[in-house]
Formats: sequence, C-alpha cells, structure tokens
Amino acid sequence: MLWVKAFHVIFMVTWFAGLFYLPRLFVYHAACEDTPGHERFKVMEFKLFVIMTMGAVGTAIFGIWLLLAYAWESYSSMAWLHIKLALILVLIAYHVYCWKLLKEFRITHTKHGHKFYRWINEFPVLLLIGIIVLVVIKPF
Repeated sequence: MLWVKAFHVIFMVTWFAGLFYLPRLFVYHAACEDTPGHERFKVMEFKLFVIMTMGAVGTAIFGIWLLLAYAWESYSSMAWLHIKLALILVLIAYHVYCWKLLKEFRITHTKHGHKFYRWINEFPVLLLIGIIVLVVIKPF
C-alpha cells in the first residue's frame, strides 16, 4: 500500500503545481497587450491544464484505491476524512472553474483584470493547508 500512497502523493503534487501555476499564467495573460503574447499564453495554459488534469485523475485513482483498500466502513466514524473529501470536492470545482476561465481566454480576452486572478491564485493554497492538516493531524 505504500506504493499506492506514494503515487497518490506524486499525482497530488502534480495537480497542485498546475492549480498554483495556471491562475498565475492567467494573471500574466490578463496583463498581456500583444497578439503573439496572447497566442503564446493560450498554448501554455492549455498544455498546463492537460498536465494538471492528468494529475487530478491520477490523484483520484490512487485516492479511491486507498479508500477501498482500507475498507470504507472503518472510515465512517472519522470526521477528518469526510471533511477532507468535502475539501477535495471544492478543489474539483475550482479545477472546473479554471477550465471555464481557460475557455474564456481561448475565445476572447478575459473580462477580469489581473488582480482578480491574483486573488483566485491563493484559493488552492488554503485548500492544500486544510487537506494536509486533516491528513497528518487527523483532529477529528
């Protein structure tokens, strides 16, 4: 099971790297004022989104494997796990929202300024802190 945990963490790190960097690319893209720059950002954002999505899928596969291996019934009284899973659902919603923003950039220039993207860039950090604290400390 340690190999499964290791791959779960590896894919999670990949996923979060994308979640941290894609909104940062959005910040730079929103501030960009030339057509070649816009085209370059579109390519970079799309490629990063693909890698980040592979990280999300790998995280989910190995996470579900861990849940099944440790028998879900024994987790029913562990509130920390339920809260972690809820935070992961929020993280998935954030991932989908990033996809929506990426599509907006691909169609036309964004309706948001670079400051908006600076703020949403911080959101996954809060989720990561919450998830890691729940998994390591298991306060509930």
